[in-house]
Amino acid sequence: MSDPEEVFEDVLGPHLPAHLYVHVPFCASKCGYCDFASVADAPENIVRAVFTGTRTQITRWAHTGLDGVIETVYFGGGTPSLYPAEVTGLLEHVRASFALHPNAEVTCEANPDSLTPDIAEDFAAHGVTRVSIGVQSFDDHVLRVLGRRHDSQTAEKACRDVVDSGLELSLDLMCGIPGQTMTSWSESLERALSTGANHMSIYPLSIEDGTPLQVAIAAGLLGEPDPDMAADMMLLAEAMLGYHGLARYEVANYARSRAHESRHNTAYWTGRPYMGVGPGAHGMLDSDVARMIGMLGDEATDVARVRYANAGDNEQWLIGAGDSRELLSADEVSREDVMLGLRLVRGVPAEKVASAGETAILESLAAQGLAELVDGRWRTTSRGWLLGNQVFGRVWAGE
Repeated sequence: MSDPEEVFEDVLGPHLPAHLYVHVPFCASKCGYCDFASVADAPENIVRAVFTGTRTQITRWAHTGLDGVIETVYFGGGTPSLYPAEVTGLLEHVRASFALHPNAEVTCEANPDSLTPDIAEDFAAHGVTRVSIGVQSFDDHVLRVLGRRHDSQTAEKACRDVVDSGLELSLDLMCGIPGQTMTSWSESLERALSTGANHMSIYPLSIEDGTPLQVAIAAGLLGEPDPDMAADMMLLAEAMLGYHGLARYEVANYARSRAHESRHNTAYWTGRPYMGVGPGAHGMLDSDVARMIGMLGDEATDVARVRYANAGDNEQWLIGAGDSRELLSADEVSREDVMLGLRLVRGVPAEKVASAGETAILESLAAQGLAELVDGRWRTTSRGWLLGNQVFGRVWAGE
């Protein structure tokens, strides 16, 4: 497959985005840290209606008159593995509606407690190519703090089921959790490495307002996360995974080779347009496509990119609540592309930084030890990686 930076570069005129995100907004229960657009124990009629509505959104995209080939499909959530028949039905509808590349990357997120050998095999039979499992930890105490439904043994079994089915395995781990020790973290990394996963995502815990975990911390029932400890855990993960052949290629993502990197997520980081369908789904379109499908008026001549988010409330989405939109100028698009590109270890070509007017900012960040110019590409240093929010914020602000 083509590098996402090269997809459709030679195509003239409006073109169907090559990447499709499908949001499945349902979970068996809400985890203590979660503020995603998802609901637990949704009524069957709502579930049925949302899947029908998502199918309709896919059909509408297919009827825009835009040509193109879908290279990646990503089922996120929520917990798509709770509804395997509905997910594979949507995938079949995607295949019937679009030209789906024969080597398309098709990812489905799953939780360990909702994944069985039969589901993994069914995913593989219907064209899913990789499964991303939300393990978060192999320490049962840490899992209880997070409010996860599974234990470590269930997580290990789910990983085996994915590998045994012939699907690519990606797994998520989380660090910086109250009560988590370096020993616990190291053991989780070792157990993750034993699963055969060729891709891992490593995230520090983020405490979101209004979540049960935030309430527990505010009430003194749990300690505050230690950012220095989280940074040390991120460094340990980079060292351990790298030693075992999984190199970091993005802020939070590791892969055994370029072939195992997430092509769908790399499209996000390299500014490729993508469609988002389902309640709470996000999408990003070039202005010419947005204008062609009626999302942008002809008078908006200074708009170069449209980011949109579908209504996150299921019932509001079902009755036609509009999406929210962010309109970006050409200058903002250039800055955004540099900001997103700096998430990648390989960084951003110096000429792209220069054309965005960001060279002086990167030089300033380099003077602070946060960025460096190597072989004609700007990238973050190890310190800049750990202080990514500071780096990305300055690049986006243009100062």
